[in-house]
Amino acid sequence: MLAGNGDMKVRKEVFYPMAAIFIGAIALGIAAPEAFYKAENAIVEFAFVNFGWLFQLSSVMFLAICTYLGFSKYGDIKFGGKDAKPTLTNWQWFSISLCGGIATGILFWGIAEPITHFMNPPDVLGLKPQSEGAAMFSMVTTFIHWTFIPYSMYGIAGLGIAYCAYNMGLPYSVSSTLYPLFGNRTRGTVSALVDNICLLAIAGGVAAVLGVGAMQAGSGLQTLMGIKTGKTVWAAVLAITVTIYVVSSYSGIMRGIRILSDYNAKIFLLMMLFFFVVGPTSFILNLGVQSFGHFLDSFFERTMFLSPIDGSPWPRWWPVYYWAIWLAYAPLIGMFLARLSYGRTVRQFLLFNVVLPSVFGLLWFSIFGGNAIHSQIHGGQIWDSIQKSGLEVSVFAFLKNYPLGTAWSWIFISVLILSIVTLCDSMTTTVASLSMTGSHLEGKEPPAPMKIFWGITMASMAIINLLSSSGKISGIDATKQIATVAGFPILFFMCLMAMGTARAIMKGMGPVDQETDPAEAPEGA
Repeated sequence: MLAGNGDMKVRKEVFYPMAAIFIGAIALGIAAPEAFYKAENAIVEFAFVNFGWLFQLSSVMFLAICTYLGFSKYGDIKFGGKDAKPTLTNWQWFSISLCGGIATGILFWGIAEPITHFMNPPDVLGLKPQSEGAAMFSMVTTFIHWTFIPYSMYGIAGLGIAYCAYNMGLPYSVSSTLYPLFGNRTRGTVSALVDNICLLAIAGGVAAVLGVGAMQAGSGLQTLMGIKTGKTVWAAVLAITVTIYVVSSYSGIMRGIRILSDYNAKIFLLMMLFFFVVGPTSFILNLGVQSFGHFLDSFFERTMFLSPIDGSPWPRWWPVYYWAIWLAYAPLIGMFLARLSYGRTVRQFLLFNVVLPSVFGLLWFSIFGGNAIHSQIHGGQIWDSIQKSGLEVSVFAFLKNYPLGTAWSWIFISVLILSIVTLCDSMTTTVASLSMTGSHLEGKEPPAPMKIFWGITMASMAIINLLSSSGKISGIDATKQIATVAGFPILFFMCLMAMGTARAIMKGMGPVDQETDPAEAPEGA
């Protein structure tokens, strides 16, 4: 069933070990969910105490490298050479990049995060809840977490993989980005080990996002239909999602994801326009402009915040969590973006995969964050709903205060499911590609059974992780834990990947054959 097809063969050194690990993790989660969570917590605590500084510092480094490559002469380099032709229109490329990355996240956190920081800013900063200072902290923090930094992580990974695969002729795998640093020493066992680690990380990242999406859909169904939300409903939502994905997967990435992303992105734009017009437009513009000014002014101060003296837990549960989950996604999101970049230049790649999605994020959180803060100030009771029922109910508490709230709630649930399906489709296609050889050339895709296997496996991981939430352990805490665990080992690899990507592009490394050491490859790609 999972056998290769023609030039495409199963990478036994990647597929079989990871399949065994995931099946074992699912079994452990079923047998001992609380112990599963405690083990995650211990890893997260170790990562934050000892490497919180590296999470924060590296995030700025990734953005700096992308900025330099985009604005320098290296931005003119084309993936695949001067005669390479792109396969997607600009709109298709943008919509897939947007919806295949963090679209599920902005649906959940678009209301939840601005309100949380506005009503509950870190005590260590001395900000009064619901004050203008708290509003500025809320908006700036949200901008940092959802715009240029996460997309630059994706950008670094995508640039490196695309350049190594299309311009150096190296295997279409994450480990190829280390070749410019270490040459032939990264072949064989090291390559398989790196790809295994990345595959393990993305499983945790997908499980976290799928879990958040299932909880939010469950809260929506409870609000609209009175169906009591909980683990059974979450599992049902994920089952429906996987079923839709199975149908999508057979049509392939250039059809299924393209169609889903097109509809998804257009609905996003419609949602922003509607709530900008019917909401407090002047307030949104004033808050958004002022917040952007604070974002530019305090970017480094807020990005580097770790509270080493007072020991606030806030950095662990917010920026470090975010950087961890983006890092967990970055290598395989990079593989996904690299598939779409053939025939594009470095500058075009960064424009469509870093700049434009980030600008979209600034607008999205300005509109929805501004609406939410205005609503809360004027008696919207969003925070009260969150305190009673959790962060996952925030958007539905918000929609109650606006015209056509019920209709928009149904639209929101639909687009949420669509976003999860798009994410599942893009990530399982990429994971399946990592499990096969030769899946990136001439438009080839991994076999549908391989994609379906990974889609079901990742959904199962999401369900098991949610099952670990009981008693004082909330579902959101559980998803944050598994995301941080997933991203921690990738932190070190991403630092090396960034250096390898910069070196390959800046030295203009050319094609590498099986006998040539990439570290000594000729220049002039």
